[in-house]
Amino acid sequence: MKALSTIALTAALLTPMLAEAKTVSGVELADSLTIAEQSLALNGAGVRSKFFMDLYVGSLYIATPANDLTAVLDQSTAVIRLNITSGMITSDKMTDAIEGGFDSATNGNTASIDKDIAQFMGLFTEEVSKGDQFTFVTHKGAGVTSFKNGVEQATIAGEAFRQALLKIWLGDEPAQKSLRKNMLAQ
Repeated sequence: MKALSTIALTAALLTPMLAEAKTVSGVELADSLTIAEQSLALNGAGVRSKFFMDLYVGSLYIATPANDLTAVLDQSTAVIRLNITSGMITSDKMTDAIEGGFDSATNGNTASIDKDIAQFMGLFTEEVSKGDQFTFVTHKGAGVTSFKNGVEQATIAGEAFRQALLKIWLGDEPAQKSLRKNMLAQ
C-alpha cells in the first residue's frame, strides 16, 4: 500500500511538469506532428529573445530524439516551427534576421545557395504578425517546404540549403545559444 501511495504521489508531482512542458512563453506546443505519414515528436523548444523581449518560440520536431546538430541532420525529416509572440517582429526584421542567420550558418559563404536564400526570403514579403506560425519541414536530400499558418508557401530544393536552414537555430553560431540548447534538449 505504501508503494502505491509513493507511485501516486510521484505521478501527481510529475503531471504538472509534463503539462507545463507543452507550453513555452504562453505558446501551446503539440507533442507530435505527422508529416508524410511519419510521426515526429517534440524534441525541444525555447524562446528567442532580444533586449529582454520574447520574439518567438522555436521548436524542433524529429522522429528520434537528438541532442546535437549531426543527429538532427542525419534524420530523414526534421521540422523547425516558429510561433511569433511579439508584435515587434515585422517582415523586414524577419528577413534581416534570417539572412543574418544564413550568413552565420555558412560562415559567410552563401554563394552556393544564394538563389535558394533569395527564394526563401521571398516568403516573408507578406506582413508578419504576432500569432503567426512558420513551419519549415526539412527532408534530407530533398530540401525544405515552408508553411505559414498551416498554408504551404513553397518548396526549396537542395541539401546544402536544408542544412544551412537548420544551422540557423542548431549550428555553432545559432540565432541564440539558449534557444539551440532548449531545442536540442541539452
